[in-house]
Amino acid sequence: MFENVKAIPGDALLALMVAFKSDPNPNKIDLGVGVYKNDSGQTPILNVVKKAEAYLIEHEQSKGYIGTNGAPELGPLLQGLMLGQDHPIIQEGRIATAQTPGGTGALRVAGDLINAVSPNAKIWVSDPTWSNHFHVFAGAGVEVRTYPYYDAKCNALAIDAMLENIRQMPAGDVILLHASCHNPTGIDPSFSQWQQISKAVADQGLIPLIDCAYQGFGEGLEEDVQGLKMLLDLCPEAIITTSCSKNFGLYNERIGALSLVTENAEHCRVAFSQVANCIRANYSNPPAHGAAIVTTILSDSDLRQQWEQELADMRNRIHRMRTELVSSLQSLNCNRDFSFIQQQKGMFSYSGLSKDEVLYLREHYGIYAVESGRINIAGINDRNLSLLSEAINKAIQ
Repeated sequence: MFENVKAIPGDALLALMVAFKSDPNPNKIDLGVGVYKNDSGQTPILNVVKKAEAYLIEHEQSKGYIGTNGAPELGPLLQGLMLGQDHPIIQEGRIATAQTPGGTGALRVAGDLINAVSPNAKIWVSDPTWSNHFHVFAGAGVEVRTYPYYDAKCNALAIDAMLENIRQMPAGDVILLHASCHNPTGIDPSFSQWQQISKAVADQGLIPLIDCAYQGFGEGLEEDVQGLKMLLDLCPEAIITTSCSKNFGLYNERIGALSLVTENAEHCRVAFSQVANCIRANYSNPPAHGAAIVTTILSDSDLRQQWEQELADMRNRIHRMRTELVSSLQSLNCNRDFSFIQQQKGMFSYSGLSKDEVLYLREHYGIYAVESGRINIAGINDRNLSLLSEAINKAIQ
């Protein structure tokens, strides 16, 4: 069976992580890996998570299966976090949520669902997008195509090209949109651009798949889902994938969810049975611990308040590092304008650095970034900011 198997090239980002770890440079800087880091360069466990875990250790009574769709308490809490408890979609029973192993697991279930109920539908993703989107949907047997998103000349959203492309997509196809903190560019649509995008998607009869991986990391919990809500106001059906890896810091607990929105409650009940069937054929049951942590935090007013404050602290640190990076480069009289970095949202930035400049930073300074020029702003801290700025200045000269 295996003697003639051909090796598949490894993931470029994983290879970058290995190269960084093996680099002996004591001043090396990791701007590649896509996780939040604090000012000490660590991916911290939130204090509120430790409190929730302490409670669970004392009160947990079973390690039994939690069911195909996951913890029953989790879905309504995540729906309320995205939409608000009084949203008509919730009140009308038009939304159902299944817990998944991380946001990636939610995307794979979404791909399996699309292939099961509409096998001829294609999924359209932004150019660029998170690289694993291609692997996940192709693995589920769904054809993946791209639409324009990034205007490299202006370091901005290519809104006109994006809308023109949306208006040519076949009705019934699926379009993936990042709810906020676009990965990898950090460029989100403005309020008015979201209005145009939502109308175009609805008019074209497309099904929005909204990847909500960074709620609270951009401008705030409410602000980061304004585009999502606009889409749901105009589109009768949608799929939403959620990740708790970033805003709860639960990367290795693999806690996410898939929410299905339909035109009426009966459609929701029937269609959601297909979601459960896809899950049963894949991993059968999701892991319990991460869901228990999130449920505990969101169910307790004091813990939720503490979580919102810790989330705001992470968000504000990212905002501060964006501002200080731009200011530091300006103080060096850098001959390139990087002010657009301050307008981007979330952890990631399409920095405008070329592949050659990225490789120069890696070779001469031990600064690791993705060859596209995408950098993780959370990898910048007060200790490495000066070195990073000087290195970027040298790289572009």
